[in-house]
Amino acid sequence: MSKTRLPRRAAVCLALLGSALLSLTGLSAAQAAAPLPTLKLSLTKGAIAVSGSTVSGAVNVAVTSATDLKEPSPLLIRLNPGATVAEFEALLNSKAISDPNNISKVGAMVFDASGTPGATNEVQTELKPGNYIALNVEGESPKNPPHVAFTVTASPSPAVLPAPAATIKSIDFAFKGPSTLKVGQLVRFENEGFLVHMDFAAPVKSKKAALKAIAYFKVGKEKAVFKLVSGEPVSFFGPLSTGGIQQETITAKPGWYVQTCFMDTQDHRQHTRLGMVRLLHIVK
Repeated sequence: MSKTRLPRRAAVCLALLGSALLSLTGLSAAQAAAPLPTLKLSLTKGAIAVSGSTVSGAVNVAVTSATDLKEPSPLLIRLNPGATVAEFEALLNSKAISDPNNISKVGAMVFDASGTPGATNEVQTELKPGNYIALNVEGESPKNPPHVAFTVTASPSPAVLPAPAATIKSIDFAFKGPSTLKVGQLVRFENEGFLVHMDFAAPVKSKKAALKAIAYFKVGKEKAVFKLVSGEPVSFFGPLSTGGIQQETITAKPGWYVQTCFMDTQDHRQHTRLGMVRLLHIVK
């Protein structure tokens, strides 16, 4: 991995720049086992299209990316009541966007995943009724990324997310939940912090290397970490506003990882320096 690869996705999110879970109580077995409706996001060069289910409740988001995209990165913004697309675009082109927490002035980042060129990725989330903007923030610090508006209508019987095998929560400033995950396990990732957070995991060759990387992160020696990274980082979610939920089946290779949040504070300290970094073990 090159020295610039690890933080690139973080840089995209920082340049651009969430909901209580519904209970399964009272649902029939058929309702609980029913497949989720699917919201489709199709990413091509210079465009993003939305199709499929646009009703509130739990959805399976299927992200299909064209083969000529390098780092497809779909992002969903739910606008605040009364906020307009024009107001969001104005914020996007202002200096205020340098702090992703300012997105709260017009809306919330409720879904942020990574796509795979020439393939379809699936991630589960929940959508509330309202007006949304879908963006593809591919590339580093994109200017005026392709985006499209759509509306999520209220469902009379919203679907619910299937119960996960494990839940990991991001708070200010730490990760809560199991530090060992299994391949094939359905895991829920939540932002319970007051600030915008992201959840990444960088693979390293050993537990010893992971502990060394964690020590480097806590004192701001990110360049030293790059020498320890042994592969492509895993994105559990890009920047999400408070309350954001995503869940997915773990497909990363078994091994030792360093789980991190690359967001910055207002005084330009990465959240890793404040404690948002820990050891993560993925097993078969």
